[in-house]
Amino acid sequence: MSPSLNDVAWPVRTERLSIRRATAADAAATWPYRSDPRVAEWLPRLPTDRAAYDEWYANAEILETRLVVEHGNEVVGELHLMLQDPWAQHEVADAAQGTEADIGWVLAPAHQGQGFGTEAVAALFEICFDRLGLRRVTAACFSDNVPSWQLMERLGMRRESHTVRDSLHRDRGWLDGYSYALLAEEWAVTTS
Repeated sequence: MSPSLNDVAWPVRTERLSIRRATAADAAATWPYRSDPRVAEWLPRLPTDRAAYDEWYANAEILETRLVVEHGNEVVGELHLMLQDPWAQHEVADAAQGTEADIGWVLAPAHQGQGFGTEAVAALFEICFDRLGLRRVTAACFSDNVPSWQLMERLGMRRESHTVRDSLHRDRGWLDGYSYALLAEEWAVTTS
């Protein structure tokens, strides 16, 4: 049976943060930073209409992959966690089901530079590997998004690809992209 986010006892707590499943009500707390062009520079969308944003955020597909990061009682950011199946040959496809995740993150500007991103993503690895039993976690970003790929490298992720002008940015045109990954056994080495 494939793992599910329902298999995790939420919230997950770190030294300073609490991570929980997002709800539609979190749209109010996330709107101020997600609608900030400085934050949305590297996100898939720049929301400009609050009602449309609330509707998008309440979508079951969005909520299925969204985690909220809180410091005290304040939402400081979000994590993306999408469980997925890696490619496998037909005869062994069942053994590959639900063994991988794609992750992402966003932090409110007021909470950047305080180590919250590193702490939250490290907790996300712990969720993926220790609680869900996944074997591999992947993440991707525009190559120009230096803070994002530096965070991935700081946490031990390996750059697996550098694609050339494969991603269309709303303002910058065609940009290069980076893909990173981390295996469970690599994570175990960094935490031992």
